[in-house]
Amino acid sequence: MHPAVILEQNLRAVRARIAGACERASREPAEVTLVAVTKTVDAATTQMLIDLGVRDLAENRQQAAAEKLPHVPGLHDPGRPRLHFIGPLQRNKVRRVLEQFDVIHSVDSVKLADEINKRAIELGRPAVDIFLQVNVAAEGRKQGLEPAEVHEALRELAAACPRLRVLGLMCMAPQADRAEAARPHFRRLRELAHVPVNCGLSVALPSLSMGMSNDFEVAIEEGATHVRIGSLLFEGLPPLVDAGA
Repeated sequence: MHPAVILEQNLRAVRARIAGACERASREPAEVTLVAVTKTVDAATTQMLIDLGVRDLAENRQQAAAEKLPHVPGLHDPGRPRLHFIGPLQRNKVRRVLEQFDVIHSVDSVKLADEINKRAIELGRPAVDIFLQVNVAAEGRKQGLEPAEVHEALRELAAACPRLRVLGLMCMAPQADRAEAARPHFRRLRELAHVPVNCGLSVALPSLSMGMSNDFEVAIEEGATHVRIGSLLFEGLPPLVDAGA
C-alpha cells in the first residue's frame, strides 16, 4: 500500500477517535486541535500530512527541524501550517526557535519566558504564542513549573512580558500502561487554568496542551484543546519512518 494511503487511513482513524472523545465529553471536535508531531519522520512524509489537510505540525529539536523543514514545500506557502515547538528549550536556542516556530509549548520557567520576550523584541515579533509547561505529576525528572508556582508566574508574565501571549498550560503525564492513569494529571492542569483575576489575565486560560498518542482521548475528556500525536499517525509506514512520538 502506498505510504500516502496508509497515512490518510491513520489520520482518518485519529480524527474519528478525537470525535468520539469529544462526543463523550459533550464537546465539539472543532474545539480540539490535532498537532501532528513530525519529529521522527522525513520531509516527504511531513509534506504528505500537509497535503492531507493537517494545519498544525510539531518538532522537538531546533537543529533537526532547521535541517528538515526547509525541504518541506508546503511550509513556504503563504497559508502554511502553524509550527509548534514542543521540546525542552534552552535559552541560547530561543532566537533560532523564534525564527522558525509560531507557538512554543515548553515554556517551563519565568526566566525562559523573559528570554523569549527579549528575543521577540529584537526580532520585531509583535506577539509570541506560548504555553506554560507544568509539572503536574511532581516528577523530579520532568521539566516545568510546580503547580503552586503557576499563578504567580502568570502574574509576572502579564506585568513584564508584553510580547508573550499565554494561550494556556501544557503538561506531559507520566508514562503508564493505562491511559486512565493520566486522568488525574489532566484534571489538575484544567483546574490550574482557572486563574485568579489578580494575575492580570482572564479568569480562565482558554487552551490546554495535553495528551499524546497513548492518552489523548482521556485528555480530551478532561478539556484538552491541543493534542500532540505522532506514532498513531505513522503506524504501518515503511522503515524509513521511525514512528516513536
